[in-house]
Amino acid sequence: MTAWLVDLGTIEYGETWRLQKTLVERRAVDEIPDTLLLLEHPHVVTLGRRGKRADVFDASLPVFEVERGGEATYHGPGQLVGYPILKMKDRLDVRKLVTDIEEVLIRSSRAFGIPAERNEAQRGIWVHGRKLGSIGMAVHNLVTYHGFAHNVNTDLSYFERIRPCGNEGRVMTSMERELGHAVDFTGFKNHVAEDFQDVFGLRVNRIPPERIVGATAVA
Repeated sequence: MTAWLVDLGTIEYGETWRLQKTLVERRAVDEIPDTLLLLEHPHVVTLGRRGKRADVFDASLPVFEVERGGEATYHGPGQLVGYPILKMKDRLDVRKLVTDIEEVLIRSSRAFGIPAERNEAQRGIWVHGRKLGSIGMAVHNLVTYHGFAHNVNTDLSYFERIRPCGNEGRVMTSMERELGHAVDFTGFKNHVAEDFQDVFGLRVNRIPPERIVGATAVA
């Protein structure tokens, strides 16, 4: 099966949230194929269905309350965010979906020298007891949206300004921190796209952002 891969660069959270909802509706009626959006956000906090405003300690950070699972998380520069818009056969496949996304990020992280692994007690990507990546999904009309946030060269001090996924901020880590040097962000992003293709059994076609958003929407 063929899927679209769209690199949105850096884009505001609210704009991408609206875009996802539009793509979900289009995917539900087969106007578009399965799609993976890859991007970075400016500094922002999102609260999943179990998140609370009390989880955000810094009132200066913009906050969005959204439909995904999970609690509070931070997005910002140097963090790779991925939103898979995938049509599912059965809503009960959500657990497998999360496992497959973990597999993509574990493979890509290991390719860069990070011994990433799962933690069955708390979903996401972990290394040496620290959390490297978070996953929070939603499903509408059997189409997935929201997705993952993987810390590549992320400024981890921002996690001290929230209670990430119910944890203390210091539990969070990044590839840069684990390796002791900055990571080739574009190289990692490309690796994630390749591993996504392999894990999900899709043949990915890269398409320009203008195919799904106005050219002025992308920073």
